[in-house]
Amino acid sequence: MSEEIKQGEYTAANISVLEGLEAVRKRPAMYIGDVNVRGLHHLVYEVVDNSIDEALAGYCNNIEVSILEGNSIRVEDNGRGIPVDIHPKEKKSALEVVMTVLHAGGKFDKGSYKVSGGLHGVGVSCVNALSKHTKVTVYKNGKVYEQEYVKGHPQYEVRQIGDTDKQGTVVEFTPDDEIFTVTEYNYDTLCSRLRELAYLNKGIKLKITDRRTKNEQGEFLSEEFYSENGLKDFIAYLDGAREHLIPEAIYVEGEKQGIPIEIAMQYNTGFTENLHSYVNNINTHEGGTHLTGFRMGMTRTLKNYAQKEGMLDKLKFDIAGDDFREGLTAVISVKVQEPQFEGQTKTKLGNSEVSPAVSAAVSEILTNYLEEHPKEAKQIVDKVILAATARHAARKARDLVQRQTILGVAGLPGKLADCSSNDPSICELFLVEGDSAGGTAKQGRDREHQAILPLRGKILNVEKAMQHRVLDSAEIKNIYTALGVSIGTAEDSKALNMEKLRYHKVIIMTDADVDGAHIATLILTFFFRYMRELIEGGHVYIATPPLYRVSQGTGKNGVYCWTEEERARATAEITAKNGKVEVQRYKGLGEMSEEQLWTTTMDPANRILRQVTIENASEADRVFSMLMGDDVPPRREFIESNATYANIDA
Repeated sequence: MSEEIKQGEYTAANISVLEGLEAVRKRPAMYIGDVNVRGLHHLVYEVVDNSIDEALAGYCNNIEVSILEGNSIRVEDNGRGIPVDIHPKEKKSALEVVMTVLHAGGKFDKGSYKVSGGLHGVGVSCVNALSKHTKVTVYKNGKVYEQEYVKGHPQYEVRQIGDTDKQGTVVEFTPDDEIFTVTEYNYDTLCSRLRELAYLNKGIKLKITDRRTKNEQGEFLSEEFYSENGLKDFIAYLDGAREHLIPEAIYVEGEKQGIPIEIAMQYNTGFTENLHSYVNNINTHEGGTHLTGFRMGMTRTLKNYAQKEGMLDKLKFDIAGDDFREGLTAVISVKVQEPQFEGQTKTKLGNSEVSPAVSAAVSEILTNYLEEHPKEAKQIVDKVILAATARHAARKARDLVQRQTILGVAGLPGKLADCSSNDPSICELFLVEGDSAGGTAKQGRDREHQAILPLRGKILNVEKAMQHRVLDSAEIKNIYTALGVSIGTAEDSKALNMEKLRYHKVIIMTDADVDGAHIATLILTFFFRYMRELIEGGHVYIATPPLYRVSQGTGKNGVYCWTEEERARATAEITAKNGKVEVQRYKGLGEMSEEQLWTTTMDPANRILRQVTIENASEADRVFSMLMGDDVPPRREFIESNATYANIDA
């Protein structure tokens, strides 16, 4: 009998054992989320988190990040330096163990780090595994040590290379382009995260320098972040474009039941609730027990105060928890020694002991604040009563939306040209600007899986409107009804219920001009404020119609161009061949024939879709409130600082 494994057999010989960092290189997404832009930036966060953990332990106050030419990253801190002595079990330098062994780190030893973000011990070893080259330099005990790695493999033993009077660690790495689909770092994305970390860890200086780009003065792009007041400064930054209801943020910092808690909250005149929660500096965008505790403590305290003062006596209906949080911006940051997250992604906290601790902290600070500031307390309660009254009015509008949704196909909006397939995973809904573009899109689409919903003009700016006004809007009602979604889940009465979502791709398709961009922004504002779950689920896209068609005279063999560079290149090529060239600028989708629209923008084989993602929820919240709110000066400043990059047709 042959020793070879017969085809179809399943024996011990079929079982693969991945050793060391092979597993990370084989399945990188398991460790860092994806191999696209998000995963690429996650590498930097993992290294910076290690430095932050040193800072939380009280040994570091300065962290510098540099983006080097070739998109390498350098992270330097002035902490204790990674240990370099021989590990008793592994019989090699602790630095090599930390860099090459999964689940090895100081975070498991309670004596080394009281709290940490890098809990699972996979951070820096993953960075090493997914980099084509890594170099670590350690300044410790008056000596300088170094070790280099290629794709996670050490190139030599840890060696001493000199003397020094400083201490700390420098990690320099180049992401592996065999693993990552994108290898170019975004300066603004890294800035947002470092700014966030500075607010969450007051007293730590974080600096970023982009050595790929120089400004007009010939200096490298650079920013420094430092916060003296922590979350107070964070709230001021987030709410900078909103009108405040109370003059100063309510702030609490302390320890409850052995858990360090820091909370800042500010009421504004807006209508949206903006809660940002963190555990050990990790943004838990799905919430968890710390957010539950905050909501409980806040609702109970405010309700008791309002009842005691007789402010709710004339109200004919109950006040819900949501009413207390309308127009509230809050940041909740807790430091937990052994956090239990739901999965490695760390987006939802599960520790049950955190909820009563946060609730007690909020109750205490809020009770004192309300007693000491009766004028502000009355303003807050009046705002809550207004929210409750509006919610009562919104319920009718919401019920109408829900009723229409439940009706199913018979109750679909009249202007919706639906697709014939009932499989949501392959169905697409195009939100199109106006009837003329809608007509072209209907004729050009694939009727099997593409649906078209024309929107009349500019939809309501939801940033400036109360919920009942939003749900009264005909265009917004149509979007709810067409999508098949409803408001309210078992866990959250305001959350979007996507159980009956009819399309897994929702594509915003507007004209390639200023008005089209404005309409797309209004739709995105609505999705961010009222259907954020749709974005987080990866269902929202923006279509990119071409700007130009370059052809030989009026000939059919034209070339479509999406950028100025493509137009210039196509024009030069056709001119060189033929001498005669005609450039058509598409101002609107209605100018295209159905065939042209299908070929360039709707055909899955050729089109370019940009997926809408939320990289940083707090920064997105700030930008939306600034761009779509009432406060003009911050918006003008934003436009002026970014106008150089815009290419708008006169």
